Amino acid sequence: MPYSEAMADLMRADLGVEPDLSEKKMFGGLCFLLHGHMVCGVHKDFAMYRPGKPREAEALEAGAQPLSFTGRPMGGMVELDEGGFEDADLRAKLTEMSLANAASLPPKG
Repeated sequence: MPYSEAMADLMRADLGVEPDLSEKKMFGGLCFLLHGHMVCGVHKDFAMYRPGKPREAEALEAGAQPLSFTGRPMGGMVELDEGGFEDADLRAKLTEMSLANAASLPPKG
């Protein structure tokens, strides 16, 4: 199943215009990167965010789930199903956390 283009469009709107923001097909879906570091993305019918390990617990408390589409949780990353993705406030919080995480990392060459 391909990723949801409607979810990708909402994610683009949530991210806004960020310098050095790019898109890349990854994990069988579409990811958004800042300075080459993953911020968030869509895969099949769910969204994934990378708030980083220091803020992972905060993201989970806000309503996200551990990202585990590989069969085991991936540290520093969380996911939202379609229902959770409909919550604009939760998306905004996860987007802000994930942009801050990517911005804190040295740019990839």
